[in-house]
Amino acid sequence: MSPPPPETYDILIVGSGNAGLSAALSAYYSYSPSSPNRILIIDKCPPTWAGGNTFFTAGAYRTTHSGLSGPSPLLPFVNNVSPETAGLVDLDAYTIEQFEDDLMRVTDGRTDRALARVLVGDSYETVKWLREVVGVRFQLSFNRQAYKVDGRWRFWGGLHVKTEDGGRGLVEDELKAVGRCGIGVRFDTAVRRILKDDGTGSVSGVVVERDGEEVVIRARAVVLAAGGFEANPEMRKKYMGPNWDLAHVRGTPHNTGDLLSIAIRDVSAKVTGDWTSCHSVAWDANAPHDSGDREVSNEFTKSGYPLGLMINIGGRRFVDEGMDLRNYTYAKFGRAILEQDDGCAFQVWDNKTIGMLRDEEYREERVERITAGSIEELADKCVEVGLNEKRTFIETIKRYNEAVYAHRKEHPHAKFDPTIKDGLSTQSSRLTLDPPKSNWALSLDEPPFLAVKVACGITFTFGGLAVNPQTAAVVSSRTEKEIPGLFCVGEMMGGLFYGNYPWGSGLMSGAVFGRRAGKAAAEMVSRC
Repeated sequence: MSPPPPETYDILIVGSGNAGLSAALSAYYSYSPSSPNRILIIDKCPPTWAGGNTFFTAGAYRTTHSGLSGPSPLLPFVNNVSPETAGLVDLDAYTIEQFEDDLMRVTDGRTDRALARVLVGDSYETVKWLREVVGVRFQLSFNRQAYKVDGRWRFWGGLHVKTEDGGRGLVEDELKAVGRCGIGVRFDTAVRRILKDDGTGSVSGVVVERDGEEVVIRARAVVLAAGGFEANPEMRKKYMGPNWDLAHVRGTPHNTGDLLSIAIRDVSAKVTGDWTSCHSVAWDANAPHDSGDREVSNEFTKSGYPLGLMINIGGRRFVDEGMDLRNYTYAKFGRAILEQDDGCAFQVWDNKTIGMLRDEEYREERVERITAGSIEELADKCVEVGLNEKRTFIETIKRYNEAVYAHRKEHPHAKFDPTIKDGLSTQSSRLTLDPPKSNWALSLDEPPFLAVKVACGITFTFGGLAVNPQTAAVVSSRTEKEIPGLFCVGEMMGGLFYGNYPWGSGLMSGAVFGRRAGKAAAEMVSRC
């Protein structure tokens, strides 16, 4: 039997997550092909896993803005703020300088400055495009990024908008837009090779496997948006070191790094970024190990640690839970948990802050809650699920409380405020802790007490391919020039994040560079 004939398109997008869908829609609106089937999206996953890791996100977009009014306001984009509610909202502007500073600070200055400038500079216009052109439903993130203080909603952490129904809603909205545009989408279609024109050096398409057969798809531009290697335990261990094969996969099991390896092999794509680290969070220790659960989605995240303590199975604290606002620490604390014995820890609170924990993450239907009327009883119950050192656990909390009391004695007017770094700490002239708790250090002495067991959940890897920041065109490791016709966006693109990242900048990066890649691909095709 002869092989099936090649299929031909103008632009091929590999990956059905936010970055790939943004690229496809940008290409469509930039190019407006007369025949809508000239843009095609493929993904190796089945339709039931559409959306990649995007589906599992909280849908948060970090963007610059002028607050509720001014030249770049947020209110026109959101659908959950009535005029009455708007009068109760305190939301400061988030400037270009603040976004750049946050990105540089959390990556220890290692982020590629050219990529960072594009990400930050395009962020507001990209959110505007997603809302007005694509039809993405945005909301103010009351449930994740605001506390009610003195009767007013006070937003914090430079992250203020999310999509309705999180990542699930984002994928739904973007796929609806793809359908309206008539852009083709094919699942169960895995790329096996990238093809180049021997004469011009341009990418000319891909070879895919579909239903057990190899099929050639010709395209004048190819956008790679197939995710990192977070769901590949062998690659994680190879690049990130021991025990990373034991991390829980937060999202899709299909992001196994295949396309990264194929691009390096077939077209000598240049690698860049931090291949030794990733986005990793405190994750429910009882969650599935090798993939996320699309029904539960992001609710396995356990991000309430700034309001309490994290204690390892040896009974000791191991991070400064209050070193910074959660948005700037949650993506690196998964690594800290993985480095503990058994790769697990306990998050602990008392009655003062239990009610402040997000219901979607900590309600009884979602997580195994360990409750007790005393610290001793709590320790006994934690022993039943993995705590090895009961006495050390009790002594750690006792010593922590003593340090909190000592700080309050020296600072009697200090006030707890979860929306800022409030300075409530464990450090005083009489007593200090190592590690400290630098902010939000409330004593754990008011029953009932609550603990949950957490592990490391890996979201996405930071290493990827080098691109031209202006177009997201892939750079060759041989020539240091762009590979004609090849683009890379989303988690596959390296150079932005090192060791950590500011919450909400991942989806923003996918949309910003996806939009640029789609436009550049359409312009290239139009010139041909």
